[in-house]
Amino acid sequence: MREITKDEEERVRFAVFAIEAAAAKSGVPAWELYARLERLDLVRRRLFEDYPMLHTQGRDYIADDLLETLANWEAAARQKGGGA
Repeated sequence: MREITKDEEERVRFAVFAIEAAAAKSGVPAWELYARLERLDLVRRRLFEDYPMLHTQGRDYIADDLLETLANWEAAARQKGGGA
């Protein structure tokens, strides 16, 4: 088993922070929000890949950004007939 790098650890911690902040703001349980994000691969595509920019922002900005991104991607998935 390979060791987790410091950068990977920081990204995971950030993703947990962002999901918990967005869940609290929206009144949705964190596990439910995580499941919705995972269905669209947004944990990796938004939180991990965009970590360099997002982690410099405040809690409210991060929560709002994540919720807006999720709503947009879920709407796009519904239009394509992919559920979400």
